Amino acid sequence: MSRPVTTLFMLMSLDGKINSGDNDTFDADRDWCQIDGVKEGLHQYYEIEQTTDLYSFNTGRTMAKIGVNDRTEVPAKSPCQFIILDRKPHLQESGVRYLCQWVQKLYLVTNNKNHPAYRLTKELDNLQMVYYDELNMSKMMEDLGEKYGVDYLTIQSGGTLNNELVRQGLVDYVHVVIAPLLVGGKSTNTLLDGKAISSVAELGKLKALELLEVNQLENSYLELKYRVKNEKEG
Repeated sequence: MSRPVTTLFMLMSLDGKINSGDNDTFDADRDWCQIDGVKEGLHQYYEIEQTTDLYSFNTGRTMAKIGVNDRTEVPAKSPCQFIILDRKPHLQESGVRYLCQWVQKLYLVTNNKNHPAYRLTKELDNLQMVYYDELNMSKMMEDLGEKYGVDYLTIQSGGTLNNELVRQGLVDYVHVVIAPLLVGGKSTNTLLDGKAISSVAELGKLKALELLEVNQLENSYLELKYRVKNEKEG
């Protein structure tokens, strides 16, 4: 089995922002539901999200940002399996426990031998640690497919990691829901962040897209689906 078929699925503003500001005190999920003209149609994104793949890829930073380290309630069990990349780490033992209560299985990918999740491996039977001395996104994707049977994977990570995955040809489809909102701000996170190309010789790193579907949603929202042209065009 080869690597999974991957779809980058995100909510973004018309100007490509996936957050409200340039630090972790801001959160689109929390902030945009307070904005008149945006909040009325926001539910559509979450309804579409429920139809995405049963394997979801995200980061420990995002999970910490939405508060999993501090949650004490017992969550409703989701049918999804999460692959969480956590290098720093951002997840605490409490956050790992919460995630394992929430999802069918948690694959925690790290290059940190001292990650607190290792202390929970005997306690949590749906926790799978995936360790690499050096994290290689291509190798990780291959292992998810060949070792763990992941066939289709939805990516919902931050802009820097999104950029890394796209540049390496590891994203097959892009599925975005566009909110009727202009955010602005040079340092506000976008769909793709990270290092920009710095010479014309690097133009080959840019990825062309093929439009597959356009849906006009209610309350001035748009849904767009693209195929990423990763193969070299003749």
